[in-house]
Amino acid sequence: MNVTLKPLGAADARDLTRLRREIEQVDMTGTHEDEADVLHELTDPKLNLARNTTGVWQDGRLVAYAMVYEPENVRDIARFGTAAAVHPARRRRGIGEHLTGWMRTRARDIWAEYHQGAGVPGELLIDGVATNEGLAALAERTGFKPCRYWFSMGHELRARDLPTPGTPDGLRLVPFHQALDEATRDAHNDAFRDHWSFTETDRTDWETWFTGDRSFRSGLSALLLDADDRVAAYLLADEYVADGAATGLRACAIGHLGTRPAHRGRGAARALLAYTLAQAARQGYDRAELVVDAANPTGALGLYRRTGFVTEREFITYAQPLD
Repeated sequence: MNVTLKPLGAADARDLTRLRREIEQVDMTGTHEDEADVLHELTDPKLNLARNTTGVWQDGRLVAYAMVYEPENVRDIARFGTAAAVHPARRRRGIGEHLTGWMRTRARDIWAEYHQGAGVPGELLIDGVATNEGLAALAERTGFKPCRYWFSMGHELRARDLPTPGTPDGLRLVPFHQALDEATRDAHNDAFRDHWSFTETDRTDWETWFTGDRSFRSGLSALLLDADDRVAAYLLADEYVADGAATGLRACAIGHLGTRPAHRGRGAARALLAYTLAQAARQGYDRAELVVDAANPTGALGLYRRTGFVTEREFITYAQPLD
């Protein structure tokens, strides 16, 4: 059997799309991607393909891959995110352990170069859907421990189930518009500064993965402004075309919802949710979706449940110290 290991490149977008599609048919994570999505990921200006990715080809076919994401603006711990998977037909042959070892070595090298000397601990993270028993076994076998749980939630957009719109006193709800893009980024960094593993989102990431992403839908997104026209809270919505093609349903994804600490506890997030759900229903979307940290410090899980979202899947993040 002819096996080749080499870094991924933009030219591999089609092969990686096919691999992920075949993996999804077994793992059922609810995530679908088309070639444009994967190419966007592979051309992320902060992803060093040559150093931080690897693919496994068998007989000319991509059957596994791994990526390591370097942490920035580190606060307490240098956490290295990853993306990795093995084709279901090639599992239980040691490929997963090989890729885990490769990711650990790569993360340790970066951590030692940039963070260890400053006394900052390092962690390697891997994650996946909770029903993936093979990943859970691999994590335990290779020294990872569960550290975080996430819920994927859905809301069918039937008019009788939608929350009643309303705006907190002293705030004004407006549709998202580009003139307030930078002000929204500033509000995002303020709103999430006390969340697990959050580091400041710079302009490059904002333009790549937030309002500059092709999935972003400004017509479903909204802002709450205070008396000085400062962004007090915001909701950025997305639509993933590949999900719609795979499921036959249009879904409004609640990508990012945040409230500055000074404005919490006044119903800002609920007001934005009500607005976006109503807009999505009006525009013909079938459902709304989101992912929430089960231990979110602002009580977001309870808010989503009260506004009609129900849990559909659970995901687990596993961590391993790099010392």
